[in-house]
Amino acid sequence: MAAGEGGVVGAGQYEEPSGEVLGRAAEAFGLLAAPARLHIVWLLAHGERDVSALAEQVGGALPAVSQHLSKLKLAGLVRSRREGRRQVYYVGDPGVVAVVRLMIGQLAEQEQEQEQEQGPEYRHGSRQVYERGAGPVRRLRGTGA
Repeated sequence: MAAGEGGVVGAGQYEEPSGEVLGRAAEAFGLLAAPARLHIVWLLAHGERDVSALAEQVGGALPAVSQHLSKLKLAGLVRSRREGRRQVYYVGDPGVVAVVRLMIGQLAEQEQEQEQEQGPEYRHGSRQVYERGAGPVRRLRGTGA
């Protein structure tokens, strides 16, 4: 059945998620709705870090970043392991990281297209996201990304 015929393309070819699954997904998206937590997940998607490195890159106070990490850890989005005296954090759910990368990548691409269309006067603030092996990349206005 085509979309214009009163249905959805591919309708019936999937199983509807349970209320529990939808609830867990909403909780995960809720956690990622905070710009600092989204930034932390983005950074960890590009490599393991300890809380000091994360606080420096996110630009937050160490206790605040530790609280964000605790929430992300409780949700299973990040994990940690002890290396000597420090705690090293890493991605706990690669699937969630794929969603984060997809969303940020898509928005960054849209921003680049807008910059090309509107010329060099199209600029955003100075907040930054870091990619491994690359210099700073501007954060996207209004998205917290």
